[in-house]
Amino acid sequence: MTSPLVPDLAEVLETLSVVQIPMRVRFRGVTVREAALIRGPLGWGEFAPFPEYDDAESSRWLVAAIEAGWVGWPDPVREAIPVNATVPAVAAVEVAGILARYDGCTTAKVKVAERGQRLEVDIDRVAEVRDVMGPGARIRVDANGGWSVTDAVDALRRLAAYGLEYAEQPCASVEELASLRIALARNGIDVLVAVDESIRKAEDPMRVVREEAADVIVVKVAPLGGVRSALAIAQECGLPSVVSSALDTSVGIRAGLALAAALPELPFACGLSTVELLAGDVTDDSLVPQAGSIALRDLTVEQRHLDHWRAPADREQWWRERVVRCYALLVR
Repeated sequence: MTSPLVPDLAEVLETLSVVQIPMRVRFRGVTVREAALIRGPLGWGEFAPFPEYDDAESSRWLVAAIEAGWVGWPDPVREAIPVNATVPAVAAVEVAGILARYDGCTTAKVKVAERGQRLEVDIDRVAEVRDVMGPGARIRVDANGGWSVTDAVDALRRLAAYGLEYAEQPCASVEELASLRIALARNGIDVLVAVDESIRKAEDPMRVVREEAADVIVVKVAPLGGVRSALAIAQECGLPSVVSSALDTSVGIRAGLALAAALPELPFACGLSTVELLAGDVTDDSLVPQAGSIALRDLTVEQRHLDHWRAPADREQWWRERVVRCYALLVR
């Protein structure tokens, strides 16, 4: 062991399995999800930074996977986590079929500002979600930083007619988000601003608090270096928190559930039902919603699923080399 929290590299690589699971629907350009899974003495961890992420950013994902397998979780304060449905940037006619997969969910996150799509397509999608889910449902939109301040004001003025819970990362930069909050207030547009990328990709996550750029923060376990690290950031920010995932298998979702279960307060449904976007999983007991929530429980990864979804040899080698590079950054 290089330290009490970092196992030997050989121990990490020994149990590593790489899977390739098709998406049911294209999501932010992804049609096949790849993930490296590792098994430690306390369970499975998932290492699945997207291919374009550099090693420094990806190393946080490896820390999270090691925490899952060798450290375990903080004590929970709740046993079930309410979750939202996720609607990709699809045509309105596809919305009902997607929502039908999410048992009992009364909140939906709707992707907007997809590159190459017009605002009218976003409005039609959100309107269809409202029609399908009814007036009592909560709807949040996620622009992934795709709007300018001016575009965000215009879009949110029009989308607010459908009753938005909040808009997630409407603009890319902290400066833009702070300006947007002021502009929304001045224009009488009652929509909260949530931040995702400005937390998980930032060297200084607290900047959004200092500059009053957010009403809500979205925290993700893997990009923030594990459950305990994400929990500390959420507590230091002091803003209402939503726990979300990154197109994880049930292994990664289990880590997200551990974070959501440990937060002192959980005012919003969490974005932890994204296994429904995958065409398969690595367990017989997938962590998907029932009656709008996912129960906290142990996870058994089945070898036959690992075999079925196993990535080709060249992709497995690519992931092994990535683990080696990221591991080197942890033990410097």
